[in-house]
Amino acid sequence: MKNESMAYSAGINAKGPRPDFYRDNFILLNGEWEFAFDDKAVGLKEDWQLKEHFEKRINVPFCYQSKASGIGDISAHPVVWYKRTVEIPEKMLGKNLWLCFGAVDYEATVWINGKFAVKHKGGHTPFQVQITDYLETDTAALKDGRQTAAIAVRAFDPYDVNIPRGKQHWNIATDRCWYTATTGIWQDVWLEAVDGIRINRVKITPDIDLKQAHVELFMDGDIPCGRIDWNLKFSNRCIREGAISVKGKSALFTIDVEEEDPINNNLRLWSCENPNLYDLEISLSADGRQQDKVLTYFGMRKIEVQGDKILLNNLPLYQRLVLDQGYWPDTLLTPPSDEAIIEDIELIKALGFNGARKHQKIESAKFYYYADVLGLLVWEEMPSAYKFDDVEIGNLIPEWIEAVERDYNHPCIITWVPFNESWGVRDILHNKEQQAFARSLYYITKALDKTRLVSTNDGWEMVTSDICGIHDYVGDGGKLYDKYLNKDELLAWTAVGKMLYSRGHRYEGQPVIISEFGGVAFEDGNDKSWGYNGKVAGEEQFLKRVDGLVKAIEKLEYTAGYCYTQLTDVEQETNGLLTADRKPKAEIQKLRAIFEK
Repeated sequence: MKNESMAYSAGINAKGPRPDFYRDNFILLNGEWEFAFDDKAVGLKEDWQLKEHFEKRINVPFCYQSKASGIGDISAHPVVWYKRTVEIPEKMLGKNLWLCFGAVDYEATVWINGKFAVKHKGGHTPFQVQITDYLETDTAALKDGRQTAAIAVRAFDPYDVNIPRGKQHWNIATDRCWYTATTGIWQDVWLEAVDGIRINRVKITPDIDLKQAHVELFMDGDIPCGRIDWNLKFSNRCIREGAISVKGKSALFTIDVEEEDPINNNLRLWSCENPNLYDLEISLSADGRQQDKVLTYFGMRKIEVQGDKILLNNLPLYQRLVLDQGYWPDTLLTPPSDEAIIEDIELIKALGFNGARKHQKIESAKFYYYADVLGLLVWEEMPSAYKFDDVEIGNLIPEWIEAVERDYNHPCIITWVPFNESWGVRDILHNKEQQAFARSLYYITKALDKTRLVSTNDGWEMVTSDICGIHDYVGDGGKLYDKYLNKDELLAWTAVGKMLYSRGHRYEGQPVIISEFGGVAFEDGNDKSWGYNGKVAGEEQFLKRVDGLVKAIEKLEYTAGYCYTQLTDVEQETNGLLTADRKPKAEIQKLRAIFEK
């Protein structure tokens, strides 16, 4: 069935860096920036933000470690600087200007025209700052009569293990399942103009049973007396419109989504097969003029647990996920292009999967947008820190909140994963403080989002959680089936001798998902590359082992799905279904026959 929403949402929203939160008055600032290493950390003392120029050049948004940046230096440079002077376009003059960063790893400080503007900590989440007050307004001070913004950015990315770093190695040399680090700007940078007070965030909660969508708005400034106008469309066809008065910094309203037209009165649900999206235009007015206008969207989708089953839109869901690290050979964590994102999602679906567990990475908003449009289920996972202390707690919680808030509206996301395999909470089995930390992330996530599932510590040594997610790399399908045949015995141990639940916690009937298994690699003659349980000699052995493992899990009637490791090779970890440059290791039709249930 044709995805009717794609013609509208993909055609308009995809032009911007935030297709889920689109404004039409923006300019992308990707491309060549001036760049400098600050290996002696003297830039702050010497006021590098005031420097006219830096000697090096870098291709933003690619990190300096990547080939695509034009630098390709994988050695450690914890402090780096960027500089670019932007002429303000005529269409933005006289408006409130916001400088936006998709993500800067890890701690970013920004100056505009030599003046401090903002500091942000957290390498995987966006931030923005209003820069209007930092621009020259005196006509005599303007360069050639033009208004310009000299942007300076300092990025500090220490190799500390108590900051969320995910799969970025804390040493220069990569090994095991940790890869080349990413420092500095690695997602889009853009400038956008707003007429007045800005809509900061829109939170849309669908209710398919009541056929409604609850909309909550958060503004950056106080509205003494204002109005919100909204227009709901499907496939560029107006369904409903309305208006409410607003006072303060937030507003709440409910939309009846079902169409009034007797010919088109059906509710269009979002699913993998039919990823229907509703577009919502919101305009904020006050003092007799428009303050801001945004275009967003949502999907009418419901995910819930009933007993040991997971339901999507009130129907049983069997999850066939693939583990996706989101790395590329020449660009590392940054996708080479929108087309590369689309290609990955289409490959995942072509291989027979209905979803992906994005492993140890918070993707850019573009990835989740295309997953929404193309119909791919997603687990979103917090990049781990690796040392439990007060610093880790203070670093991880705010960044996780920012991620959940940014991505709340994406219907593709059905599960949040705050922790993986006790990384960052190594003693969670018996340590009550670490257990409390993990439980706190569960309850914080639930407080922010009551609509989705949470796999709190996916893999083993679980605490309070909606899912029993088990990681097991047994290499033979028959052995895997025999081990998991008795559900009660399963709940005591895992393959690596880890307890499935931390002390004081136990299985309480949650859905069981084998959320990591497989990891089969080809023999390549390279003793530095690896897969689980050795390497296979060729395609026939590869397909036989993978097929045996998948069939073993599918025969276990109590399981609610699986996640196969993994989509692509990443550096020394060569256990992907695809090579690092996305070439299948076996015929796609044969792989699809294994994974498509």
